[in-house]
Amino acid sequence: MKRSTLIMKVWLGLALVVGLLCVTAMPTQAQAEPLYFALEVRREGRLVAQPKLLGETGRTLRAERRKPGASEPDYRLVLTPTSEGETFKLELDLVLPDIKGHSQLALLHGQERKVQLGRYPGDLEVSLLLMKVDSPEFRALMDLAADPDERGSGRPI
Repeated sequence: MKRSTLIMKVWLGLALVVGLLCVTAMPTQAQAEPLYFALEVRREGRLVAQPKLLGETGRTLRAERRKPGASEPDYRLVLTPTSEGETFKLELDLVLPDIKGHSQLALLHGQERKVQLGRYPGDLEVSLLLMKVDSPEFRALMDLAADPDERGSGRPI
């Protein structure tokens, strides 16, 4: 075997090893975590919306309430949750007919936060609870016992 052929094969072998190391070192794509969101939206202290939503990390969740025949919605809500270890980063956009707000926040499973989105405190306020869907706390909140005889007055999802 010629020296140049041997050198070429060594280089190709090294390139293959480096390529395999790069592929195996790449982080695997995180699996989406199903989440439950309970929100209360208050405008100048008055409750205007109380959506309860299911979503998952890595996917934008959109909700809108519109009265029958209305051209504009009562509210439009956009949530974008991502996961960073035990913390959930959340981007929140809310639009009401005469006001809109945006916030970015970090929440832990089971944590509830109040966020001021308006121009002054109380102008537009959102209370937000975030829970992992398949958790003991979520099951207790929804009254989802494993045995139907153990359930209280709750209903299955």
